[in-house]
Amino acid sequence: MQIHLKTLGCRLNEAELETWAQAFQARGHGITRDIQDAQLVVLNSCAVTQDAVKKSKQLIRRIHRDNPQANLVVSGCYATLNEAEAAQLMGVDLIVGNQDKNQLVEKVLEELNLDSMPAMSTEPGEISLFSRGRQRAFVKVQDGCRYRCTFCIVTVARGEESSRPIQAVVDEINALHAQGIQEAIITGVHLGGYGSDINSNLVELVSEILNKTEIPRLRMGSLEPWELPEGFFELFKNPRLMPHLHLPLQSGSDSVLRRMARRCKTAEFAELVSKARAAIPHFNITTDIIVGFPGETEEEWRESVEYIQNLGFGHIHIFSYSPREGTKAAGLPDQVSREIKKQRSQQLHALAETMRQDFVADNLGCLAEVLWEGQTEGLDNGMTRYFGYTPNYLRVACNVPDGINLENRILPARLHTAQSQFIAAQLD
Repeated sequence: MQIHLKTLGCRLNEAELETWAQAFQARGHGITRDIQDAQLVVLNSCAVTQDAVKKSKQLIRRIHRDNPQANLVVSGCYATLNEAEAAQLMGVDLIVGNQDKNQLVEKVLEELNLDSMPAMSTEPGEISLFSRGRQRAFVKVQDGCRYRCTFCIVTVARGEESSRPIQAVVDEINALHAQGIQEAIITGVHLGGYGSDINSNLVELVSEILNKTEIPRLRMGSLEPWELPEGFFELFKNPRLMPHLHLPLQSGSDSVLRRMARRCKTAEFAELVSKARAAIPHFNITTDIIVGFPGETEEEWRESVEYIQNLGFGHIHIFSYSPREGTKAAGLPDQVSREIKKQRSQQLHALAETMRQDFVADNLGCLAEVLWEGQTEGLDNGMTRYFGYTPNYLRVACNVPDGINLENRILPARLHTAQSQFIAAQLD
């Protein structure tokens, strides 16, 4: 049976798709990129915003329209929070809530009577790795969150915190490396809370991965800026741990952060950034900012912009606030008008681009170990352009003569010219 896997939303959703792909393949089934070839389609849905809910429903309808003969299974946050609604959508054969995600493959094969064990299932098969090419893979290490930020529905959808055993994570990364993967990205809903339920912590997890695997590069996914264990920044002395952290700030105003029920004040956040930058040169800090949170005054907005500008970020994901049914923030007074949110978003986009350019400029002239990817661009002069990422997650490009293959190799390159979408580099 050929299976097509789709996802909306976060990196954790992508990591779960990888896990399902491996489990389906272990049962003898194949993974296909072409939905038209699939007998089964599995969608990992999202509900982080009302727009994500809308996109999830639209994607379900489009999947059924594109391949009405295929069985359709829907999981993820939308399916968990809106189970009855999702089950009624045309073409949906099975809903698997987040609480049953670990048993999704077994439930699908059993409840849809699709289980089979063809002869090929006993042979070693390649891991799918459809989502990020064959260079890197997301590894889910943790799920759930015990905190309740007032704008967030994900903690409701994902439930209580649950951490994978360290050895299971180590084994998965070793298996990925054996398949040729050069970089693993560990992810979770509340990654910093890893181990809260199994008497462990994130420092122990990362230390064990670095000690018991030989994968060349390890990266962390989005990390809430609190509860980081003692010794966290010491980990980055190991060059295999990539010097990039995505730390969601959400606002540069303490009064707004209180209304959001965030557990990190601006002074504490700045201290984390300072520690990171002291740990290693050119450490890249990226973040999320919500524009126009309920009650955000002009003074709070100016305070936030000034704080963001003083701190500096390599990249900012900018979200205009929209009410999400089921969250406390949706009922807060003084909702900000659409026009004001648009103006503030445009202002922040301009600032974010300036800061990005400044960070890129600081890296020019540096020699970086680049993981070159499969994405290429043919040029007219007998050259091929390869793209890749530096340890601190800057996208670079290098032109090499046709016939030279850089894919999935880690090679040093000198960063020399800033372009709009990448940094031009030259192999050293």
